[in-house]
Amino acid sequence: MEIKSKLYLVDEEGNKFMGIGVLWLLKSVTTEGSLRSAAKNLGMSYTKAYQMVGNLEKRLGCQVVDRRKGGSLHEGSSLTEFGKEFVNLYDVFQQDAKDRLAEPFDQFAVKLQILMKRYDMEDRHGTKNRCSEKEI
Repeated sequence: MEIKSKLYLVDEEGNKFMGIGVLWLLKSVTTEGSLRSAAKNLGMSYTKAYQMVGNLEKRLGCQVVDRRKGGSLHEGSSLTEFGKEFVNLYDVFQQDAKDRLAEPFDQFAVKLQILMKRYDMEDRHGTKNRCSEKEI
């Protein structure tokens, strides 16, 4: 058994505007050099990627992606200085938050094993599943 978590930022109305998907998109903009290529790399439409970035920028009140027009393909994007620092800040935050779940989860797993033994349950590969407390 392991723990999985999803972290995201929400606005005052509870609408998500930043999570792992946006983080991956922004990191991909850095490596791909364009929002269109980043979206394609992640298997999403350009329109969806554009909306995600626009929503993030609206909620933060600051430009995160510098959209350039020019060159033969008339595309190109990079993170603004604020965007670069925001990506690093959020990445450290989300990893730290997930890492901090390990200790409480380990404590939970130990207590769950004790509970399962109390109710005479087998492990996940066993067949026994009485779910009633053992008589002592």
